[in-house]
Amino acid sequence: MRQLVYISTVRTGVSVDAAAILAASRRNNARANVTGLLFFDGKRFLQALEGEDAVVDATFTRIRGDARHHALVVLSDRDVATRGFGEWAMAYRAPGENDADGLARIAALTANASASVQATFESFARIKRAA
Repeated sequence: MRQLVYISTVRTGVSVDAAAILAASRRNNARANVTGLLFFDGKRFLQALEGEDAVVDATFTRIRGDARHHALVVLSDRDVATRGFGEWAMAYRAPGENDADGLARIAALTANASASVQATFESFARIKRAA
């Protein structure tokens, strides 16, 4: 099983519809048996993808070709014994959401992931909330 974690920035001048991304990603990832977590803060994407090697490659190739992504950086690319995410999920800061609720949601979504992946998502959420 492979797990790949990347971060990217939304390309300048491109609008992003989080609901549309959620719907398309759920459909595509369910079909490909990809699990993971996508955190979107309105400006940046942080995503973990899990699955068979060829499927993760194909999914990540599609993401790299997506015009919404800029400055894409792979943070981690490794083999894992088991999936850290039971199903694909998307997290974002909802308007008016308080910090504690948002961080609790991230903690729940990453509860079965490795400590390093948990820390990556929690740190990202904390930094974005402080900005």
